[in-house]
Amino acid sequence: MLMRRWGFPALLLVAGLATWLLLAGPSKLLGVDTGQTGIALLVTVAWMSLLAIHRMPRGEIERAVSLGECKAWSGVVFMAVAIAYFLSKLHVFLEASIPHNPEAAAVGRNLVLLLIAWSVLSAVIASRWKGEVEEDERDREIARRGNGWGRGALTFAVIGIAAMLAFSPDAKLQWATHLMIANLLVFALMWGCLFEYAAIGVAYWRDRH
Repeated sequence: MLMRRWGFPALLLVAGLATWLLLAGPSKLLGVDTGQTGIALLVTVAWMSLLAIHRMPRGEIERAVSLGECKAWSGVVFMAVAIAYFLSKLHVFLEASIPHNPEAAAVGRNLVLLLIAWSVLSAVIASRWKGEVEEDERDREIARRGNGWGRGALTFAVIGIAAMLAFSPDAKLQWATHLMIANLLVFALMWGCLFEYAAIGVAYWRDRH
């Protein structure tokens, strides 16, 4: 009973600390990379939440939401965290190229770790629905519409980056190094994924209501 009473506030507190370490904390604290620490804490929160879900009676979650909706909202959360972290560290890509820029290399490494953690957690989420119908015509239609939103957001971001580079005076493009442009394109991909997952999640939510 005590665990149920204090478990959720404790997870929120740890998630808040992890978010601060990722977005606003110093790059290193006591010699430790705060980005990796923040990601580790976020993954811990996700694992504890999944553990609580797995302890719920079989069928309770399945009746409330589908596998597609769970994956969509988890994708929204992880992609939003990745984008926020990327934007908060964008200034490090103004320096030298990655082989001579340890801070930029650390940001890239942390984003890869976040992607790996998300992939593992997605597999764990899918295991909850093992033996159930995972996809039907409705799921495929919602996924198709979500893909359309994602392509639209990606196209908008790429056109915006291209227009900014094409129409800005040369004197104001000193920041536009090859490394920065490459990372802006990665941001465009993440932006498209965020819109895709958000559109899918909202479609499921509207369908249930």
